[in-house]
Amino acid sequence: MSTSRTASCACGQLRVDVIGEPARVGICNCTQCQRRTGGAFAVGAFFPKNQISAIEGTHNAFARSSDAGRKVEYHFCPECGSSVFWYRNATPELIAISVGCFTDPTFPPPKAAIWAAHKLNWVEFPSGMPVLDAQPG
Repeated sequence: MSTSRTASCACGQLRVDVIGEPARVGICNCTQCQRRTGGAFAVGAFFPKNQISAIEGTHNAFARSSDAGRKVEYHFCPECGSSVFWYRNATPELIAISVGCFTDPTFPPPKAAIWAAHKLNWVEFPSGMPVLDAQPG
């Protein structure tokens, strides 16, 4: 039996249902993710698009260039402002979902952190986790 999970915004009107495990989970320290989340970094789960069983609710989009110069399009709730999911030109076969929107303490942990060149000085990651100054090719 496959795992199914639902990510939702703070007010609950925007939801993304997924089936199965993410292809990867990662941390991004870029300045844009810091601004988008209002936190020290963002944690995203990347799922193949065919694992998305539903996206329900109203959402707005905001597109920008990543620190690597590639297009990223974020989708957020127009009611509460939560950034729930996004698409990246770097990985067009995947949809990224904010891990915090799952509110699941058993969610798989991140395996790597990128854009450590922008990391806040007091942030530390687990020993053995790859921490890259930029985004890999």
